[in-house]
Amino acid sequence: MDFLSVTRVLLEGFGQTCLLFILTLLFSLPLGLVVAFGSMSKFKPLAWLSRTFVWIIRGTPLMLQLFVVFYVPGMLFGISLFSGENGRFIAALVAFVINYACYFSEIYRGGIEAIPKGQYEAAQVLGMTARETFFTVILMQVIKRILAPMSNEVITLVKDTSLAKAIAVAEIFHRNEMAFLARGLVWPLFYIGAFFLLFVGVLTLLFGYLEKKLSYYKI
Repeated sequence: MDFLSVTRVLLEGFGQTCLLFILTLLFSLPLGLVVAFGSMSKFKPLAWLSRTFVWIIRGTPLMLQLFVVFYVPGMLFGISLFSGENGRFIAALVAFVINYACYFSEIYRGGIEAIPKGQYEAAQVLGMTARETFFTVILMQVIKRILAPMSNEVITLVKDTSLAKAIAVAEIFHRNEMAFLARGLVWPLFYIGAFFLLFVGVLTLLFGYLEKKLSYYKI
């Protein structure tokens, strides 16, 4: 196959890769904050449950979690929740969202707990509510603190999307395997690296820009 034909097929798969990446971030970022608040809750059973869940998810491979989400409902209840190509994509999305929400929750928790208690006390003296304190005083400082570790996780997510191939999601590696590896073409596999390098390069520039924009928040 010629270079343009290979590029067209890989771009179709990369579109699925990008969609999985974007939707995972869209759902896992707010969910991670919810899990973080659960982990920090003063209600001990909720805190214990949240931290135990995070420990399990962070302690097991993402590929295993993909298999659990995709296969276990059918094994336990005899029903196929994720049939067809769209079902496989949804199963991958669910697994990715749960996994990254737990990782993000620990980054959130570390950033929030690193803020000096004096800032909370000063906000109380000024008569600010807990909500006003968090969104007006704390939030931007937390974002500044967590931006670097968050950028690492986001870049890792870009590469982890390739694991969706394990349940036959039509992302870029799966498209390459079906269209080219089966015919003995190996070079498109290395061509895929250019797609990921470009994607990660754009994200690196974006996070560098955000770090400069937030540099006036002295920590």
